[in-house]
Amino acid sequence: MELIWHGVLKAAELVFGLDGEVWSITWRSLQISGCATFISLLIGMPLGIALALARFPGRGTTVALINTGMGLPPVVVGLFISIFLWRSGPLGFLELIYTPTAMVIAQVIIAFPIVAGLTMASFQALDPKLALQLLGIGASKPQLLWLLVREAKLPLLAAVMAGFGGVISEVGASMMVGGNIRNQTRVLTTATVLETGKGNFEIAIALGLILLGLTFAINLLLTRIQQREQLRWPRLS
Repeated sequence: MELIWHGVLKAAELVFGLDGEVWSITWRSLQISGCATFISLLIGMPLGIALALARFPGRGTTVALINTGMGLPPVVVGLFISIFLWRSGPLGFLELIYTPTAMVIAQVIIAFPIVAGLTMASFQALDPKLALQLLGIGASKPQLLWLLVREAKLPLLAAVMAGFGGVISEVGASMMVGGNIRNQTRVLTTATVLETGKGNFEIAIALGLILLGLTFAINLLLTRIQQREQLRWPRLS
């Protein structure tokens, strides 16, 4: 318990003491994972909506791949991205290995199946009669799609939170494709692993607490938006 308490004090010292390296690592973590989450939304949400509303050859296989991808081990993603981006690999000429861009690519592959799968589930949970009613009152296809998105916005926000949570906390892929290079690709998770390996448990605990605080702050913001839109049930008394 004493070690944990010292870690809490160290976290406060690093944050409120405006430690430059810690703030740089924290900002880099937010940049990489935020960018990966945004790209995952651009890819995953349209794919999830298409899988929920459309019927086409190979749909079942695609759904199975998405469901498999939702549990894809980050270390496996890191392995294959490293092979492709390695200097002797197929995409080695891009020179992306051990860069923040490589970390974003790996995190997108981790996050977009989560976003796509939850988006698909949220649309499939809607009342099938709703689309028929909207078409019956003259809604065009773009209007229909927009109204269905609005109807499913609460679970869609949950998809955003799940996608962000899946990448901000992962370490395997980031370590393998980023290399944990100081001032370049070191993020909170990889820095925590490094300090633990060096036996600097107070700093490792501090970094872990900062990561938890950052994740909580982002999810708190998204949760407040989500709950603000939630139906207000009458008080039972």
